[in-house]
Amino acid sequence: MIKVLFVSDMHGRIAWYEKLFSAIESEKPKLVLLGGDLLPHALLRSEAHPHFIKDFLHHGFLKLQKALNLNYPKIFLIMGNDDPRILEEDLISAGSNGLWTYLSNKVVPYSGYAFCGYSFVPPTPFQLKDWERYDVSRFVDPGCISPEQGKHSIPTDPDILRYSTIQKDLNTLFASEEASKLVCLFHSPPYQTNLDRAALDGRMVDHAPLDVNIGSIAIRKFIDNTQPLLTLHGHVHESSRITGHWQDTIDQTQMFSAAYEGPQLAVIKFNLENLKQAERLLL
Repeated sequence: MIKVLFVSDMHGRIAWYEKLFSAIESEKPKLVLLGGDLLPHALLRSEAHPHFIKDFLHHGFLKLQKALNLNYPKIFLIMGNDDPRILEEDLISAGSNGLWTYLSNKVVPYSGYAFCGYSFVPPTPFQLKDWERYDVSRFVDPGCISPEQGKHSIPTDPDILRYSTIQKDLNTLFASEEASKLVCLFHSPPYQTNLDRAALDGRMVDHAPLDVNIGSIAIRKFIDNTQPLLTLHGHVHESSRITGHWQDTIDQTQMFSAAYEGPQLAVIKFNLENLKQAERLLL
């Protein structure tokens, strides 16, 4: 049995990471998945760990690796829309020598399964656009800012900002994989599911009502058409409170979200061979 722990949207909270380290040490999973928004906001970086990746994240996982030795799990992670892409190389470098595997835009085989990762989300109202992309067209929801108009922490080709879409990416990167063994680590949830419900009821911008579902139509279409075994999501913290669900299904695909708006750390614990027995731990 392949025991897995999945977390997302840690946002650099040291107390949450310490709870995650403790959970890994006690549960001894074979695999740990981190679904993006890993780092503190640029304006809220801890004075104790001003270089969060090097000073805290690398040190914490290295200490855990030494403590667990042969029981140290395989770790896959991606960045999220709140993580500045200028720190991507630091994250990749800090995970070298087996601490973790950076999964963004990749497919990596592990224990008979194929794991893929994808960080981009549809346009949001926020300014940082490193991990935002048009969804299926150049449409932008009312109140949101396009990838072309926001800010980027690294130079980006204007043609990529203008013409790339999540839909094109997914069809290029992952559509040819064997679906029955495919596990997808997405930051965005799929559109109109239990996992993408935002607290936007009754809100309007310029007399236009806001859509309460803010997930990706492209990710929804990808799941509809490809039917991967499992997809994992974050991004919309309040969704489980509003819908009462942290999991959902689309036909044969099981979907979990670890995003959570409460004070506890939400950890999704499951076995890949028995997804129906998955549980959410609030630590």
